[in-house]
Amino acid sequence: MEYKKWDEVLAPYEHAVEELKVKFKNIRKEFLAKGEYSPIEFVTGRTKKIASIVSKVKRLNIQDIEAEMEDIAGIRIMCQFVEDIYTIVELIQTRSDMSIVYEKDYIENFKDSGYRSYHVIIKYPINSIAGSKEILCEIQIRTLAMNFWATIEHSLKYKYEHYIPENLAVRLRRAADAAFLLDQEMSEIREDIMKAQVMYRVKSITVRDVLNKIQELYNVGETHKAILFQRRLDKIDNERDITEIINLKKEIDGLLQQYKK
Repeated sequence: MEYKKWDEVLAPYEHAVEELKVKFKNIRKEFLAKGEYSPIEFVTGRTKKIASIVSKVKRLNIQDIEAEMEDIAGIRIMCQFVEDIYTIVELIQTRSDMSIVYEKDYIENFKDSGYRSYHVIIKYPINSIAGSKEILCEIQIRTLAMNFWATIEHSLKYKYEHYIPENLAVRLRRAADAAFLLDQEMSEIREDIMKAQVMYRVKSITVRDVLNKIQELYNVGETHKAILFQRRLDKIDNERDITEIINLKKEIDGLLQQYKK
């Protein structure tokens, strides 16, 4: 394929990656805005490099890259816990803006190399000035520990051209098991971690709201009261219990309500 044609071929995949990144990041924002725990830690995406596409075509004797190559567009969703992975899969299954072609669970059925992840192959519609079309995209969902291991393995595969020496491969498999053991240990204390993170998030949102309301007091000319409320907030900000901060917010709300009347 001529180089000038690659831009045309890859353009819809690049659009898909950008759109999907935004959509999954917005899911995370929705959870956090409601003061809830988010199963999505962060999202990345990429379009496969031309050299990688050409190499894969030769290696697998692919005739039609658009029909046969599933990972030209790739989205990676990172989670804190293994349980979160399956929560995200369920979210994808319920969406109407993409359709699942098939799923590959490399967590329950991990590869001989030790690789663990959950892959969802989807068809995603793209609309452009050239018209509309559905393209294939691979969504990889994994924990932070799985991603750390997979990143290292990918680098070694690149160095050894997909044939990692056996002695190194054995050590990699051991490292994969160790990474998964870490995931299992984290799952044991998952509830405590989630509660702590939600509590921290709720406190951050509440403190932000109080600061905004103190600013409103300044805006309506209540400088003295604003300073007093700021001092009270400074005293209780380090408290683990956010009850006092919530009560402070209600008190300022009541005062501001008088001005609205």
